[in-house]
Amino acid sequence: MPLRTIITGTGSCLPDRVLTNFDLEKMVDTTNQWIVERTGISERRIGADGEATSDIGLKAARAAMEAAGVGPEDIDLIVFATITPDQPMPATACLLQAKLGARRAAAFDISAACSGFIYGLSIADGMIRSGSARRVLLVGAEMLSRVTDWQDRSTCVLFGDGAGAVVLEGTDDTASGVEYVRIHADGTLWDMLHIPENFIRMKGNETFKVAVRTLEALVIDTLRENNLQASDITFLLPHQANERIIRATAERLGLPMERVIMNLEKVGNTSGASIPIALDEAVRSGRIKRGDRILLEAFGAGLTWGAALIKW
Repeated sequence: MPLRTIITGTGSCLPDRVLTNFDLEKMVDTTNQWIVERTGISERRIGADGEATSDIGLKAARAAMEAAGVGPEDIDLIVFATITPDQPMPATACLLQAKLGARRAAAFDISAACSGFIYGLSIADGMIRSGSARRVLLVGAEMLSRVTDWQDRSTCVLFGDGAGAVVLEGTDDTASGVEYVRIHADGTLWDMLHIPENFIRMKGNETFKVAVRTLEALVIDTLRENNLQASDITFLLPHQANERIIRATAERLGLPMERVIMNLEKVGNTSGASIPIALDEAVRSGRIKRGDRILLEAFGAGLTWGAALIKW
């Protein structure tokens, strides 16, 4: 059985339509300055009419598979992280499987909101290292614009649409790959961030405070459990939720912002898609290089949170 799980390809997809803060000024009582100061977001992408979560997931998946040099027949398992599925049943992963033509792949969705990619990584890593799957396609994709109340100025400024994907497979080389993954949840705090009917509802101030406190503890625990110092981390790649949360986490680690991978300004919060989108951008731009150690971390509805260490 393989000793490690490695990422062999990354991909992402952002819808064409750009919604800026200045556009939002015309829709709801807010200002560009307020949004930027509170969140760090300047614009986000919005899916086209008729464009489904599986559609953008498909584009991200194909890009990741091309980068990995694999075809549909090479995929054993598709794990799809989303809170905005095409429909309640069947799983969006199954719809993606059909669109890819990956007929031999098992497929299922996971619902862990903004922590979805970390949860999916934990599942994929376990399946590969146990020998249950040889090659896994992990996709995080969201159409959050479909569950956003565009009259709620506290939430509509935050969210955007997008998809990211990675191909994972086993290796006997312990010099690279997934070194560590941990996932957590606290369902007693479910009502801080949820979709009770049609739209996202969030207790903003309370969620912010819990997120900062939880993520600070998470990153410190991750380093301690792996006998690492902050200086051993090349990049922090956080879920792209809020610039203030990201800066607070980086400060707790003692990492300068140039060692933090962040694309929040241009894409907003894309929930389970945010980490793989940012990862793909960093890989394709050459920012992430072989030998780099990356700390991934996320916090989201559930409440759920998790972290992972990857040696590239």
